[in-house]
Amino acid sequence: MREITKGLRPPTRHGNNERKRAAEVGNAVRYPSDHKTFLEQCRAAGQARPTPLLLKYGEGDYNCLHQDLYGTIAFPLQLTVLLSLPQEDFKGGEFVLTEQRPRMQSRVEVVSLSQGEGVVFAVNQRPVRGKRGVYRVGMRHGVSCFRSGRRFTLGIIFHDAA
Repeated sequence: MREITKGLRPPTRHGNNERKRAAEVGNAVRYPSDHKTFLEQCRAAGQARPTPLLLKYGEGDYNCLHQDLYGTIAFPLQLTVLLSLPQEDFKGGEFVLTEQRPRMQSRVEVVSLSQGEGVVFAVNQRPVRGKRGVYRVGMRHGVSCFRSGRRFTLGIIFHDAA
């Protein structure tokens, strides 16, 4: 697991455009230029437990909508990779994202993945441009109920847990 996550380089360096967009929604967080330094910041804040996960789901299993926040420091993106073959290894168990928009109904997106494909998504919030400028949308993710079979998923969260 360590070798896989080491090979992935989260984009910790913010350019001018990213800083401007972050400032528009009131996010002044600055990330170090490398992931190792970021993990050292996690440890200094008491977040020393690695968070990459190998998840196994079976018939009747599901994962409620949630956010992978494990302390005061969080990297804004995470990755999920499907390791099993849909419709052969399992049925059901779709990956679900919800957007909780201010003063609006929540919006759901089902992400269909093939074996070996991944999805990068927001851990907590993402910026959205509206008619009156940029605003934050709360994000949650989960997995719908499995009807049959078994599914394995790799979850990579770039911040450590307390």
